[in-house]
Amino acid sequence: MSYDTIRLEIADGVARLTLNRPDKLNSFTIQMHGELRQALKQVRQDESVRCLLLSGAGRAFSAGQDLGETGPGERPLDLAQTLDHHYNPLVRSLRDLPFPVVAAVNGVAAGAGANIALACDLVLAGRSARFIQAFSKIGLVPDSGGTWLLPRLVGLQRAMGLCLLGEPLEAEQALAWGLIWKVVDDDALADEASALAARLAALPTVALGLTKRALHDSATHNLDHQLNMERDLQKIAARSEDHAEGVAAFKEKRQPDFKGR
Repeated sequence: MSYDTIRLEIADGVARLTLNRPDKLNSFTIQMHGELRQALKQVRQDESVRCLLLSGAGRAFSAGQDLGETGPGERPLDLAQTLDHHYNPLVRSLRDLPFPVVAAVNGVAAGAGANIALACDLVLAGRSARFIQAFSKIGLVPDSGGTWLLPRLVGLQRAMGLCLLGEPLEAEQALAWGLIWKVVDDDALADEASALAARLAALPTVALGLTKRALHDSATHNLDHQLNMERDLQKIAARSEDHAEGVAAFKEKRQPDFKGR
């Protein structure tokens, strides 16, 4: 399938999904959301995919919503409806994928663009990357999961500062605060992200998907609930082909050859 505002390539267990409106800093439009929805459906249905790598073309990851876009009759977009129909389903889709999702952030990630990156499981950033909760600059509330993600990643005070002031957070500071996984030189970002995605795609996908689920759900569970969840998920993982392969490889003192099943 061909797309106009994104690119999708699937090879060697990795789906590479690129936001592709570089002249508009990969800002989101209704068309892009529709194409992302279709692409993620395609990725989920492809049994060969074991990791998703999300990135942005050109000099930015995403500047967030395209503020020049209007609704029917050139009326302003209904933002609540836009969140309900597009941004919130996108965040949920990324979280619900049964394999790891890596974001490679180059340049600016602002507004919804920042929070969609942070909704991914692991975030790599180029050294010049900046994360901006730009909502207060235009009289809006952080969305796309930002008010849920930020306090859990960096604590309430830092989340408040980022959201109320809307000041850019440089990549190195984002790393120091625990907002992201790793910072690399800009010219190494694509290779580092590809290597990480390939590494994840070679691991036991069932176990990784269940681990992702357990960690995300832990934020709203008490200890007893989480212990029970770990038991239930471990039962599923223990029945996987990759668990059997991992045990066999351990006993035979060799590297395991996981198939993602």
